[in-house]
Amino acid sequence: MALAVALSLGLLTAGCGGDSSAATDTEEKVLLQSATAPGPDPFTASTARSLSSPAPDPPAPSAATSSEPARGQSLRTLSGGTPGLYGGTETIGSCDIEQQITFLGKDAAKQRAFAKAAGVSEAKVPAHLRSLTPVVLRADTRVTGHGFEDGSAVARQSLLQAGTPVLVDEYGAPRVRCVGGNPLKAPVAVKGAVIHQGRPWMGFRPDRVVVIKPTAQAFSTLIIVNILDSTWIERKTGSDGEQDRRPEVLPPVAPDDIFTYPPAMPPQPDGSTPPGTPSEPAVPGDPSVPAESPSRQDVAPPADPPSEELPPADPGMPSEEDVDPSDPNLLIPFDEPSEPDTFAG
Repeated sequence: MALAVALSLGLLTAGCGGDSSAATDTEEKVLLQSATAPGPDPFTASTARSLSSPAPDPPAPSAATSSEPARGQSLRTLSGGTPGLYGGTETIGSCDIEQQITFLGKDAAKQRAFAKAAGVSEAKVPAHLRSLTPVVLRADTRVTGHGFEDGSAVARQSLLQAGTPVLVDEYGAPRVRCVGGNPLKAPVAVKGAVIHQGRPWMGFRPDRVVVIKPTAQAFSTLIIVNILDSTWIERKTGSDGEQDRRPEVLPPVAPDDIFTYPPAMPPQPDGSTPPGTPSEPAVPGDPSVPAESPSRQDVAPPADPPSEELPPADPGMPSEEDVDPSDPNLLIPFDEPSEPDTFAG
């Protein structure tokens, strides 16, 4: 499949109109950040490698600086260990980690602010960065980003474009946006209607945005998609791609099918299953049963700093112990929730 198709999530341009100054207490902004623009208040110059990232979709030709509030929207939650969630180029990391370390090391205030936002000590920033894995997002992804403003890290809800080079940890969670050196955390559901602030890109669809949930245990490899030829790559976590290889056990889906599953459909009035609804889980031994997830180390997930605000718990989200991260059903959202901007499994 062509590269543009591998990263495209549909062709729906965000609507025009909506003055951000008219926002009320029940409306909150989510910053749209394209794959290549540094955005406001970057920590460092870009450390993204041009040969390892695809050309992003251009901005929508008639896009405004903000969009009308989105109400009652649910974002799909995917496990960070889902095969094909990330992409990359074989043997080439999407970000230059050593350059990132150098940039931060030259500015004590930025390194101190970065460490606080990342939840590590200032002395451990280099080791923290070297423990991360460079990949490319394959879906528009909600995060809590941080800008460097007045000597401190300022958190803001952000939406990163598919094709954005990021560094992820051993739980599959994005931790650094390489274009601006910004530390990343899990997103926080806004309390009111969402206003997308910034210029949408061609193909941007709010209903196809994902939230990435860290796995319960660390793992040693990521199964990613080669953005040049849509083949599978097994990348060791904490590596720069130099040890990339073809997985011994391939995932049960094609790389190009990762984001093409149909949405969940409500039951019919008579209680019957509507046509096109995903079938019941396969029984053991069926070839459609997802392959085992990448091998994991028996390591407990890191605790966020006490001040970190976590997304609201979703009672409909299956527990990590009951979920295979390669299960295609993880890509199917639940029914629309009653509250806006919630994170559904």
